[in-house]
Amino acid sequence: MGAITGFGGVFLRANDPKALYAWYEKHLGLVKADGAFSFAAPTKHPQVVFALFKPENDYFPAAQKAMINLQVDDLDGVLDRLIGEGVAVDKKRDSYDFGKFGWLTDPEGNRVELWQPMGND
Repeated sequence: MGAITGFGGVFLRANDPKALYAWYEKHLGLVKADGAFSFAAPTKHPQVVFALFKPENDYFPAAQKAMINLQVDDLDGVLDRLIGEGVAVDKKRDSYDFGKFGWLTDPEGNRVELWQPMGND
């Protein structure tokens, strides 16, 4: 019997895909190839979370149908670098027993979550 073996990608609509690709490449290190992003380094933490939220939940903006969560190896280092690059970074940073979280907003207003998994400090 067939089974799910992993996530194949994340798909977003963009008003200016070319400019948004360039922004994600410049600030988050994603590399565009064959019309989509890939990561320059292999994923160190293959865990992927798939969570569903009620429409009234305020974890991310209600007008935004989906939120990207990217794993990082140094949350503070990444967010501080992004601030230096002029990226809109939320001042809030959360820490839990399963990891640290921070957020930024891309040029099209999408909230993006960064996650440093526990044990990666």
